[in-house]
Order: sequence, then structure tokens, then C-alpha cells
Amino acid sequence: MTTLTDAERNELLARARRAGAIALGIPTPISVPRAPSGRLAEPGMSFVTWKSDGRLRGCIGSVEPVRPLWADVEANAVHALLEDPRFPAAAPDEFPHFRVDISVLSPFVPVSDPLAAVEVGVHGLLVELGRRRGILLPQVAVEWGWDVPTFLGQACRKAGLPESAWRGGGPLADVSTFTAEVFGEAGG
Repeated sequence: MTTLTDAERNELLARARRAGAIALGIPTPISVPRAPSGRLAEPGMSFVTWKSDGRLRGCIGSVEPVRPLWADVEANAVHALLEDPRFPAAAPDEFPHFRVDISVLSPFVPVSDPLAAVEVGVHGLLVELGRRRGILLPQVAVEWGWDVPTFLGQACRKAGLPESAWRGGGPLADVSTFTAEVFGEAGG
């Protein structure tokens, strides 16, 4: 995964903020290039996280690189504001208090021995079994102080599976790792 430049990071943050404002009907002076280039024009996967006073307010992302990274960030910014099932849709008067973080994901790497392969603070997890899927960003385990087994169990739980599904004892979930380039607005 190629590291984004500061200019690319700033453009993605501006795009997320602009897309959110437009979705909420808020006039915005933020302008962004019409035709992004370089890494932003390549297919990519991202998660966009909105926080208010440091607390999660919405987080939605993609696990397939089906559109340019810039478009993925814009779409996820809007979905995280309006469609995260854990929260009511954001209201325009809340928006000025929100700060945005973006996680640009690397490709997923299937692992056969999760205990040996997963490093807290470096890897995120994708756990899948049948139609069930749970994903946790690398920063989640650090924020919660989880060790590797707890992180794996919580990813299974997010998928709606037993916390032990990563190690067997029943149907064995597929586990993949990924890394993420994480950046955000100041003050969040």
C-alpha cells in the first residue's frame, strides 16, 4: 500500500467534510479538485469515522475496492453520518461539532494462525463465516486495551458469531488481517 502524501490526506479530509455538509444541506465553501489523480483516483477501501467530543458518532466503510478512493471516502462519509444503524442520522446543527477520521485500508491477507499473525496496533481484522462478516480497524484494539485473543473474539462477535469462532470448536471462521493508514482532522 502506497502511503498517501500530506496533500492527498488533506484532500480526502476536505472531501469527507464537504460531502457530509452537502448531505446535511449545509452550505459549504470547501472546494475540491474535479478530477483527482494519483492514489486518490485508484480503486480503494476506506472507513470514515465521525466523532463528537471525542465520542464515536458514526463509522461506515468498504471492504471491496470497487470505486476510486476519493469516491469511496465521500460515500462513506455520508453513510456514516446518516446510516450507521447504531446512531440516529446526524442533524445539521450537530455537524460543526463533528471531527472526521479516515482509515485507508490495505488489501486483506488471509491467515491460518491468527494468534501468530495478528499484531495489536498494526493489524485490523476481517472475520467471515458464510454471510456473516465482522471488521474491526487496527486502532480499535488499542483504544480498548485488547490483547490478540480478545480482539479476535470481538471481531467474531461483531460478525454475529460466537467469540470462539476464530479458533474452531464449531464452524471455523475465516480470518484476514489488513493494515490501515489512519489520519484525521485536528481537535477530534
